[in-house]
Amino acid sequence: MAEKRGAFRKIAGIILVVVLVLGAVVAWLGYQAFLAPSVTDKQEYLYVKSNDTFADVVRTVTEQQLVKDTRFFRYVAEAMEYPTNVKPGRYKLTEGMSNRRLIGNLRGGYQEAVKFRFENIRLIGNFAGLLAKNFEADSAAFMTILQNENVAESYGFTKENFFTMFIPNTYEIYWNTAPNKIIARFHDEYNKFWTADRKEKAAAIQLTPQEVGVLASIVKGEALHIDEMPDIAGLYLNRLEKGMLLQADPTVIFANNDFTIRRVLNRHLTIDNPYNTYRYKGLPPGPIMLPSIAAIDAVLNHSQHDYIYMCAKDDFSGYHNFAKTQAEHLINARKFQRALNERNIMR
Repeated sequence: MAEKRGAFRKIAGIILVVVLVLGAVVAWLGYQAFLAPSVTDKQEYLYVKSNDTFADVVRTVTEQQLVKDTRFFRYVAEAMEYPTNVKPGRYKLTEGMSNRRLIGNLRGGYQEAVKFRFENIRLIGNFAGLLAKNFEADSAAFMTILQNENVAESYGFTKENFFTMFIPNTYEIYWNTAPNKIIARFHDEYNKFWTADRKEKAAAIQLTPQEVGVLASIVKGEALHIDEMPDIAGLYLNRLEKGMLLQADPTVIFANNDFTIRRVLNRHLTIDNPYNTYRYKGLPPGPIMLPSIAAIDAVLNHSQHDYIYMCAKDDFSGYHNFAKTQAEHLINARKFQRALNERNIMR
């Protein structure tokens, strides 16, 4: 009898040890799956597209080696009911993040917004490409909207001057935001930018905000230095007031669609294009590049002077010599042309 009890205790002890071991293993596996550091340093963000399924997410996580053990990731995801709660977005990854925290963010849609900043954009196509680089939609989707006349008119613009609506700044926008909503976000910023004070200053020079944007794009194209922008803006406003041709070289370069031109020649001036301000009076129908805030404010706060001519300085400093008469201007122009010849800049 004693022997049987001893044997039973021995078996019970073994069973207890096995249970404890199994419990420890299960606890360890649970910790590894749910709470242990899992996310690697391979990528900074996990992008989940709008039409992605759970299988697509697992494929991305696997191919990009975002977690140490994909099996644990899948197990935790299923335990947390993520397969039926996939939400698109751009999710921040922190090295050592646990599966529980990662999947909690994914399931809750707690994505990180894109801090989108732009400036020095020349063409709408460049802008569409930059948008596509930062957001889910491709450049074609953005171009479809940016070149849509009805969309432009719905915001109070023409197809030609629509580009003036986009104020260079820093925006926080979710990665998977639809293109039309991103454009609407830019319009909101445009309305905030054009305060009553700015509108009054535009009216004082008899220009609409859109026309200010067009002139500002020319000022930006001409000026290498922000501190000279008000002087250049004042010159062009003097020309507009007198009914003179603007004769702005950056518009000629735009009209010729050749941005390698360093020396505007007579053959460039002959192109029959509404953006050629050597042939067409007034402002061109749209901007020649995305106007900067500095250039817009330079137009609104332009310098008061009598200059109607300018020519780049022959020291290639990026600054200009300004003149009130054509005779003065010709002297400055000859100096600059001579400097171009000396440097063998012929086109």
